[in-house]
Amino acid sequence: MLTVHSAPWVLPVAGEPVRDGAVAVRGERIVAVGPRDEVLEGLRDESPAVREWPGAIVPGLVNAHSHLQYTCMSAVGRGRYAGFEDWSRAFQEVYEQPHDWGASAAEGLEIAVSTGTTAIADIVTDLDALRVLEDGRVHGIAYWELMSLLEDDWRGSGRAITAELVRTSGVTRIGLSPHAPYSLDTPVLSDLTGLSQELGVRRHLHLAESAWEAEYTMHGRGDLAEQWRRWGYDGFHLLRNGGSALRPVAYAETIGALGDDVHIAHGIYVDADDRATLRRTGTSVALCPRSNAVIGLDEAPVADYLREGNAIAVGTDSLSSTPSLDLLGDVAELCRIARAQGYAGRDLHARLLAAATLGGAVAMGAAESFGTLVPGALADLAVLEVSGSSSDDVLAAVVEAGEGTALATIISGEVRWQARR
Repeated sequence: MLTVHSAPWVLPVAGEPVRDGAVAVRGERIVAVGPRDEVLEGLRDESPAVREWPGAIVPGLVNAHSHLQYTCMSAVGRGRYAGFEDWSRAFQEVYEQPHDWGASAAEGLEIAVSTGTTAIADIVTDLDALRVLEDGRVHGIAYWELMSLLEDDWRGSGRAITAELVRTSGVTRIGLSPHAPYSLDTPVLSDLTGLSQELGVRRHLHLAESAWEAEYTMHGRGDLAEQWRRWGYDGFHLLRNGGSALRPVAYAETIGALGDDVHIAHGIYVDADDRATLRRTGTSVALCPRSNAVIGLDEAPVADYLREGNAIAVGTDSLSSTPSLDLLGDVAELCRIARAQGYAGRDLHARLLAAATLGGAVAMGAAESFGTLVPGALADLAVLEVSGSSSDDVLAAVVEAGEGTALATIISGEVRWQARR
């Protein structure tokens, strides 16, 4: 079936905004993008169905960091914390209670789709939540999370079990998520790079999220180190050897944990050398500003990432640490932070919309499939109830006030959600 979706504005991300624009969709793919009259003229012999929307059509939003299974833990996310370790204790107390992780993840997916999200990098800790993206027919990758592994446990059975899970899960879009440098023994984190490459899957890890992470990787001490010692992991190489003398990003690079087949979440506590390392290795960063605020962390150096040309994406994290799964809430916060940090470029709105769409696709190695409105791409669209007399006004409305404006979500050409008006 051929359908033309038109709106007062189309923001393709891959090109200039189009006033009175249209996106033509055949099956699950985009076949044309441009001014409405031109698109319809080019397809007049095919008599397409025409769907007229108010507002603006943008590429479907790409949430580059989430944990959908923690949707049921929103009470934790409604709190305010003094830092990562404080939040971690509150999280663990609720996590250890019985939960239906599959149902919780499915609920989170439904919520995310209702905000214009069409693809997600979803970290999965419990098997019951592993198939949620696939069963829900939403694009992205389910990243199986690994943590709390000593070298002997990994060599003994952990590696073989992980490889078997990836090969036999039946999930076609699966990846691996080595949790963080402080929660995995050094040989395990290093070997996960080789294993992921053997299996042909991507990786996604938390990096430079805690203020104590540098003290941990450099010297094997600090609040984070003491927490893991209390939990019985004083056998981790970094803890028993007094650290590596390297900051988290440099440490991750040294053991092969960075690259263009991996993206990191948060990237808060990074300096200029760290950011240069991320650029050199082709490692994208998923920024999650509202989650950082809830946990009590500092703000990521958004302006520096933009000025220096790092590949950035946007994530919500989970409802255990953020007020909503509406990615545009985080986009608005990134805009505020960038301006407060002195970023004065007129391209800010366009770059942040790109981060929330194409940036997430790049982070998951899927830029050819989604993240922009171009012929040949998957027909993943979000319709937003925004307006403006110029393209600059519309971009500003999407970026600064887009949260809660979703009217419809189209995935692979199918209207999967529509607001009741």
